[in-house]
Amino acid sequence: MKDLLLITPPFTQLNTPYPATAYIKGFLNTKNISSCQMDLGIEVILELFSKSGIQEIFNQEIDIQSISENSQRIFALREEYIKTIDQVILFLQGKNATLARQICSMNFLPEASRFNQLDDLEFAFGNMGLQDKAKHLATLYLEDLSDYIVENIDSDFGFSRYAERLGKSANSFDELYKKLLDPPTFIDHITLKILKQKLESIQPKLVCFSIPFPGNLYSAFRCAQYIKKHSPHTKTAMGGGFPNTELREIKDKRVFDFFDFITLDDGELPMELLYKNLTKEKELEFKRTFLIENQKVIYKNNSKKHDYKQADIGTPDYTDLLLDNYISVIEIANPMHSLWSDGRWNKLTMAHGCYWGKCTFCDISLDYIKIYEPISAKILVDRMEELIQKTGETGFHFVDEAAPPALMREVALEILRRKLVVTWWTNIRFEKSFTQDLCYLLKLSGCVAVSGGLEVASDRLLQLIDKGVSVDQVAKVTRNFTEAGIMVHAYLMYGYPTQTIQETVDSLEMVRQMFEMGILQSGFWHQFAMTAHSPVGIDPESFGVTPIKKEILFANNDIDFKDKTGIDHSAFSFGLKKSLFNYMHGINFELPLQEWFDFKIPKTNIHPDYIHDCLLEDSDFNFKGNSKIVFLAKNVIAENHVKTKKKYTYPYTRITIHLKTNIISIDLEQEKANWLIKIFDESSIDPYKKITLQQLKQNFEESFDDFELFWFSKPIQQLKENAVILTI
Repeated sequence: MKDLLLITPPFTQLNTPYPATAYIKGFLNTKNISSCQMDLGIEVILELFSKSGIQEIFNQEIDIQSISENSQRIFALREEYIKTIDQVILFLQGKNATLARQICSMNFLPEASRFNQLDDLEFAFGNMGLQDKAKHLATLYLEDLSDYIVENIDSDFGFSRYAERLGKSANSFDELYKKLLDPPTFIDHITLKILKQKLESIQPKLVCFSIPFPGNLYSAFRCAQYIKKHSPHTKTAMGGGFPNTELREIKDKRVFDFFDFITLDDGELPMELLYKNLTKEKELEFKRTFLIENQKVIYKNNSKKHDYKQADIGTPDYTDLLLDNYISVIEIANPMHSLWSDGRWNKLTMAHGCYWGKCTFCDISLDYIKIYEPISAKILVDRMEELIQKTGETGFHFVDEAAPPALMREVALEILRRKLVVTWWTNIRFEKSFTQDLCYLLKLSGCVAVSGGLEVASDRLLQLIDKGVSVDQVAKVTRNFTEAGIMVHAYLMYGYPTQTIQETVDSLEMVRQMFEMGILQSGFWHQFAMTAHSPVGIDPESFGVTPIKKEILFANNDIDFKDKTGIDHSAFSFGLKKSLFNYMHGINFELPLQEWFDFKIPKTNIHPDYIHDCLLEDSDFNFKGNSKIVFLAKNVIAENHVKTKKKYTYPYTRITIHLKTNIISIDLEQEKANWLIKIFDESSIDPYKKITLQQLKQNFEESFDDFELFWFSKPIQQLKENAVILTI
């Protein structure tokens, strides 16, 4: 028995748990509150995509004559699917690696329409290898089965969402409520069977559903409905990203037939108070909680307690989750893109909120963005070590709104100081702070990828968004990451208020050039959506849009609007995504942009070498005394030599440094070489101790003249170029 059951309802990710329940469980541990968590989504997927589950799918009655040709083929091959499914799932769980050879030899997996557009596998996976090629083929196989399920069994099914349309901008609860009055669907039956088993074994007093997305909403309501029917004494609560953004103005009482409480924003304190209220009858305290009182929906925020600091909320706890059973899939042959679906990632946050907090399309009025609170590097790396010990996994995804560059630097130094071997990635802003040297330091610490917003790829619109970056700056920063060996994903946007057709075409050309230059590896186009809590949503007239207002009784986030330009931006969706798909595969850069669209578009105004020219820059020989210097010299060999030229002899020292992938040799005057080796030796005690350039200059000029001449000399520049000396 546990006091609380924390549930992520179907469906989120296949490859790793959505972290919200693990964050809450970690906090509850600090308060000695017993809890159990489950990712109901992965448990349903594993039940569905099993021998018995697939058998049950094909046992469902269908009219074979009226279904699509693709479904007819899948049905005809049903015995092959039933025979192979368990082995394929084991392979995708990393438990059956040898099956990759069978899969890649072809004629093993049954193939339906998803295999029609098979990438050139040898070209696509030359960089990724046998296992990834097999994962891609196995993913297509699962997608074929998914197509069959959607067409014939349950039209609301999706691997990472379920009945998403019911949760998207549902200003009224009517449609969702009507669906809940219908008999449970095929997927519902599986969901409720697993839920029933968990409720019987845990017997919780309070069941808390974390609902991050619209695609989790219906299943959460269906589960809560089951609990209210079969265990009416058990309290139910809802929190997470969806209610935080969509349910802040909820008025419909019917929602509370399913949920006793809906909490907003940071969940730690509201959850603690809900737990304490279970054993109290009077003077109940609530923090940011909707509930029913006297037959009315009321919002209670009567607790005087402040939210917990990030340093005090504990380390996320993944106990109870089936970590070995998640399945890694690869939808397209792109190493950066696969990070979201391939591999198990421990999720952490470097900082609560966003340090920039100005982007006009973003929900910057809400606390989860507005309240910025970074965590110290030491605490973060302590949490990383704790998670490694508990989960056995060394991969980390920092799920920040935008990780602060200064904190990333300190985390990297702390990882290196502790000699940890970890792999990590995060979301960033393309700040000019990300110099070549900082990017290299991040790479040394285990950073393999970053994602960030290039958005509209137009300087006029980036200013309107108040993004604080320019296309030129983004190009330089992405180049710095790429040259350090860190992959880059760009979030791209079209249809921003006042955006013209010409600007959309020009932004595509910017993106094309960045992919062709190799400084972007992956991207995704989103059509602008006006949200209720963004500056555009709060003051739409200032941005040239007119909202189409509706009465809000249930959800309120995405707002329909009319743009004064009158442009139908959705017409660009297919062409933008098709071109990007090609660029992500490294092909068809030479095609005119018109080729991607089936309607006439204007020619781009962007010079074909615009991005190339952005990246041309002179060496920086400016002396910045407050710059922090890190020396990474190890395995240093010093040999004294004498050079004779005519009748003069010149004693010098050859310094040789063995790096992981190459050897660097420089020649210096003996006295200066001795000084540099002494600096190397001192830094070897704590190689990641930072000294400023001014301090280094003072040290040097105690014995020699003109530090700048030495610092910008060819031998020292060679050390900098090979990252033996980093300026961060």
